[in-house]
Amino acid sequence: MATPEATGLTVADLEAMPEDMVIRHLIDGELFVVPPPTIRHQRVVTEIAWRLRSYEEEHGGTALTAPTGVRLSDRDMPEPDVLFVKGEHRDRLGERYVEGPPDLVVEVSSPSTRRLDLVRKRRQYERFGIPEYWFVDLDADRVEVYVLEGASYTGPVVAERGHTVRSTVLTGFFAGVDELVRL
Repeated sequence: MATPEATGLTVADLEAMPEDMVIRHLIDGELFVVPPPTIRHQRVVTEIAWRLRSYEEEHGGTALTAPTGVRLSDRDMPEPDVLFVKGEHRDRLGERYVEGPPDLVVEVSSPSTRRLDLVRKRRQYERFGIPEYWFVDLDADRVEVYVLEGASYTGPVVAERGHTVRSTVLTGFFAGVDELVRL
């Protein structure tokens, strides 16, 4: 289970931690360390990243996967499973982190991170103005799409097996849910 280990931490504290391939999320100065994902989780992450990479080649931008930190403030740095930064925001790509909000973040469910993804991280993404957030629910084989309107996410718009999920932020990007969540 993803549980907080300490409070009052900053990105500088994260930088002082060992480089051990552990995924750490910093939300309001609270550190969440998550266990290694399942094989299915990683296959879905790879599929989404591959499709976003294909989109990147045609439209520009940058697709990245965890562990890539997104520095939103000195006390907020999540590591989304997949993220996309549009070409016009390439100045947000630092040497080590994405410095500021990506245009799209994707979290793929794991039993240990479900609540963290749907509550704490969704609120964090919303608060820092990330235009689109996808939650891929592997228990229900569906994708929930949250779109920022003003200061709040709408939705979610839910795409289930047999349907197509579309991005409102990445013009022309869509994928069949069956292809994304297949084993």
